[in-house]
Amino acid sequence: MSTRTVLVTGASSGLGEEMARQFAALGYDLALCARRTERLDALATEIRTATGRRVETAALDVTDADAVPAVFARFAVSFGSIDRVVVNAGLGKGAPLGTGRADANRETAMTNFVGALAQTEAALEIFRRQQRGHLVLISSMSALRGMRRSMTTYAATKAGVAAIAEGLRSERIPGLDVSVVYPGYIRSEMNAHVQQKTRFMVDTATGVRSMVAAIEARRAKAYVPAWPWVPIGFAMRVLPLSVVRKLA
Repeated sequence: MSTRTVLVTGASSGLGEEMARQFAALGYDLALCARRTERLDALATEIRTATGRRVETAALDVTDADAVPAVFARFAVSFGSIDRVVVNAGLGKGAPLGTGRADANRETAMTNFVGALAQTEAALEIFRRQQRGHLVLISSMSALRGMRRSMTTYAATKAGVAAIAEGLRSERIPGLDVSVVYPGYIRSEMNAHVQQKTRFMVDTATGVRSMVAAIEARRAKAYVPAWPWVPIGFAMRVLPLSVVRKLA
């Protein structure tokens, strides 16, 4: 089997960092980007030492509309092709609307949705040229319904990400596979402030293993880990809002 290359954004910590490790263990070469290059370079060294895979890194702020296509294009030239792009970079900031923290909500919206749109545009330019590729968008279980208080903007951005994926699947672009992954409670830097006793929370490696398995299967849509999030996902879609609001 020829060498395959995965591009992962937001790879300097959390789910992106662990996805990089697990994809490398499966035999992929890696194109990794994030804002914090010192952490990114340390991860690259770790992976090269452990697996012998080729790993290249680049600094990237996904809200920089010019930088995103430029970085993606450089990776495509350097590796010759990009087989999969994982749109993972994201923020978890937020505050109840109208409470004076519009800046936090705007930053989350710009990173999680506008940044995801920029990454998707850049990835699709590469995939259309190659006439093949696998686009993976990381959403959230919170995207299934409107969430309250500090989660309102975050959930809305993740619903938008899922809508991008569905729109592309509907377009039926030749050679393109599109997956949207809805993680449940997986321990990461983003939720490190959440109490460890949170029900259904799993450690990073376990949760990412479920994510990677779904991505490798090229699932169109995956709630991960499957237990308990598949039944919870079904319930969230049909329960009244008065019940759903207690989940956030």
